[in-house]
Amino acid sequence: MRILAIRGQNLASLARSFELDLANGPLRHAGLFAITGPVGAGKSTLLDALCLALLDHTPRLSNRGDVPVGDDASERGDWLRSNDPRTLLRRDAAEGWAEVDFTGRDGGRYRARWSVRRARRRVDGRVQDQVLSLVDLDRGHVVAGGRKTE
Repeated sequence: MRILAIRGQNLASLARSFELDLANGPLRHAGLFAITGPVGAGKSTLLDALCLALLDHTPRLSNRGDVPVGDDASERGDWLRSNDPRTLLRRDAAEGWAEVDFTGRDGGRYRARWSVRRARRRVDGRVQDQVLSLVDLDRGHVVAGGRKTE
């Protein structure tokens, strides 16, 4: 597998849309590169976006335990667990997503996408189940998609 691009919006420390294009520009022929920057710049969030889109979980949250987290304004039943990947939705955001383009073992190009939103796309809405999809970019059709339970 070769990662071609990582994209996302409203994840953890990254408030706006972001894109890291590894197939074009100066990183096209780089076999190795470093992700650097100050604390809070979004270095780990780039890696989170990669893992969310491909795997629906991140190593950063794996060792967090299973503690309910939420704010006092919401009902305790609406709180998420500390190791739930939906906790990476940025605070005060109604929706967020992560997307990865990659070349598969068969040589085809694919796009894996992970997205989450709040009910009625309102900042104060309850966090909904994440939606996952895999699209074959060469043939232009959805290979798999839907909610996690599907």
